[in-house]
This record gives sequence, structure tokens and C-alpha cells, in this order.
Amino acid sequence: MAGDVIAPHDPEYDEARTVFIPVDRRPAAIVRPLTATDVAVAVDYARTSGLELAVRSGGHSPAGHGTSEGGIVIDLARMKALELDVDARSALAQTGLTAGEVTAAAATHRLAVPFGDSPVVGIGGLTLGGGVGYLVRKHGLTVDSLLEAELVTADGGLLTIDAERHPDLFWAIRGGGGNFGVAVRFRYRMHPVESATGGLIILPATPETLAEFAAIAAAAPDELSTIANVLPAPPLPFLPSEHHGRLVVMAMVLHAGSLDEGSRALAPVRALDPIVDLVRPLAYEEMFPAENRPAPLAATRTMFLDTIDTAVAGELLDRLRASTAQMTALQLRVLGGALARIPSGATAFAHRTRGAIANVAAIYATPDEAGVHEDWATDTVAALKQGDDGVYVNFLGDEGADRVRAAYPGDTWDRLVGVKRRYDPGNLFHLNQNVRAA
Repeated sequence: MAGDVIAPHDPEYDEARTVFIPVDRRPAAIVRPLTATDVAVAVDYARTSGLELAVRSGGHSPAGHGTSEGGIVIDLARMKALELDVDARSALAQTGLTAGEVTAAAATHRLAVPFGDSPVVGIGGLTLGGGVGYLVRKHGLTVDSLLEAELVTADGGLLTIDAERHPDLFWAIRGGGGNFGVAVRFRYRMHPVESATGGLIILPATPETLAEFAAIAAAAPDELSTIANVLPAPPLPFLPSEHHGRLVVMAMVLHAGSLDEGSRALAPVRALDPIVDLVRPLAYEEMFPAENRPAPLAATRTMFLDTIDTAVAGELLDRLRASTAQMTALQLRVLGGALARIPSGATAFAHRTRGAIANVAAIYATPDEAGVHEDWATDTVAALKQGDDGVYVNFLGDEGADRVRAAYPGDTWDRLVGVKRRYDPGNLFHLNQNVRAA
């Protein structure tokens, strides 16, 4: 191989086997390929040896799928080639790149790919699951800007796929996760972001304020996307001390348009009596923090909500306060806009008409506490359920087959099973939110 193979006796092994969430697994080997041929060699070896295969782009899978106990890990971190065609507004990116690395390069030309909200996640898993971030209402999901992909399949072959070449597979990877092969390169459409207004605004955590914020975000122009976190306020130097430790709404907002339009779009949010308002004209890439902290022990659940009125908001706040965890949090990503105008069957991400993604988390100190907090998270989602059991696959932990099935409503699941049967009937790629061929 042109790349490296790291074995348990190598000095870098312990660092190389570490992923974002706190799991302790010991792979037989960690492969760091440099080329698609290297990836194919590793795939062939895993298939013929019978060893479990894990694939890692950035290692941020909530279920810990980027590593294996006793298997082979393909760690794409050294595959970071990036080519920008500014005239065509396209980016050709290998999947060892992070969202932040692609964003920084595109930003030099005032262009952007609509990734998520973290610069440190790998573009591989982020893209294959959907991708919901600060441009979602303006330009849709990450997969909605995916033009082409190169994929190493279970037989070790390398396919270039798009809407014309292997369209069934191209449909499936846009939301179906890593079930169908190892994505080694993506071609994205880039979008102009000439000016922007955004940043942090902190609001009181009352049922009325939370409901009104959600309504404003849903009714806003497409240029405005928001990600709000409800949690006990940390002791930030710019936050008055009387709010420290009390529930607040910490909302990150971005208006990707002219400054005048941004000021008008954000006026209703600023009318909600903010405790802190740090929103200002900025460059798009300034929305992303630079920190990459390991994830704490946490019980997390995700769901879709369509109605966030005062009663629903009040129930959410009550459940956060009722938790006995060290810290609890709710994240709310209001959808709509460009995302909702694409037909639900266009990609394997089929939740186009849902109103918002809601995530709850209970953070705790020691593994023996897990049970009570997992129960709290499960009960919270069950109590607030609206419509079907749908979930966004990129926020799904290790929660069982029923929850995976819920990520793919209607005939989406059956279509994915058909594609899986065609390209990976032996389920070599199963360390993911797994779609089985049978």
C-alpha cells in the first residue's frame, strides 16, 4: 500500500484508534490510505479475511461506527486532496477532509458548500447522511449540492456515480449513509456567500420565547438559518452572572444575504428581549468554532417536530429541568426553505416536509449512571412525539434496528434494501446505521 498500516504494537496505535465518542475498541489494524487503490486493497482484505470493516472519515459517528473491536479500520484522514473550480463553482474533495478545511478554502473565493455546524467533522459521514447546517434553508442539505461521488464498492471496484451513472446508487448515498461502499471523493456545487450577518444571540428560556423563536425561524426568508441550544448558561464573561446556571436559549443565527436584508430578517429575533446579542456582519466561515473537544458520556435522542407552540416548548423545558444529569440540553434546528422544496423521493433523506430537528442530551459522569439517563432521553422523545417516528440518521446513536428503520419512511427503506442487495449483498459495510440486503 502507498498508505500506512498501524498495528497494536505501533506507538501511534492508541491515538489512531480513538474516536470522538468515549468507546474503547481495539482494532486488529488501522489502515490510513493515500489513494482509492489503497482503499480497495483494504476492502478486499476485509472481505476475504472475514474481519469486520469500519470506515472513518472524521470519527464523529454518534454510535461509534468509526472503529471496530478486532476488525479493520479504514481511516481516510490522509486523503485530503482538494480542487476548486471557481469558474464552474465546483469542489472536488477527498473524504479525509473536514468540513472546516473545505469551508476555509472555498471562503477565499466567497463560495461555500452547505455543510453542518462543526468544522472538525469529516465530510464523508456528514454528506452520506444528509448534512444540515447554517445554509440549509438557503441551499438545502449537503447532499443537495452533491454532483458526483467516487465509491469503492464491496467487490473492491471503483465507481464514479452521479445522476446519469449508477443513478440508483447515487440516490442511495444521498442520505443512506455508508451502507454501499467507501466514498473516497465528492464533487460539490459551491454557492456564493458574498455577505452575511450572524453569530450568537442568547434569549430567556421561557415557553413563550422558545415558541416565538421557532415560529420566527420557520417564517423567515430562506437566507436565515438557525441552530438553537437550550441549556444551563455557562459562566461566560459576556453573560450577566445572574443567568449563570439557569436555562437559556443560545441561538446561532446566520443570514446569508445583504446586510440590509439581514438586519430586517433578524429584527423579530432581536425583539425577543435578548440577554446577549453578538450578531454582526461577518464572513461565513466565522460561524464555525475551532475547538475539537472529546464527547462526554451522554444519553442522546433525536426526533422531528412539526409544531413548537407554547405548550410543546413548556413541556421541553420541564423535561430538561426534571433530568438528574450533570447537564441537559435541547438543540433545535428549524427546517423549511430550499430543503422543503425538493421532492421527498429525490434522495434517500426523505424528511423534507418536517418542521424541525430536535435533539435532547443528558450528560453524566460515570458509566454506571447510564441507565437512568437513557430512560430519561427515551421517555422525553416518546412524550413529545409528533407524527411518525422519523429520525435524522446522522444524529442517531446505537439505538437498535427499529430506530434505523424510522430514518427511512415510506418506500425509501425498500428502495435502499434493493440498492444494498445489488451492491453489498453480503453486508460487508455494516458498521453504520445498517440497511440489510434481506
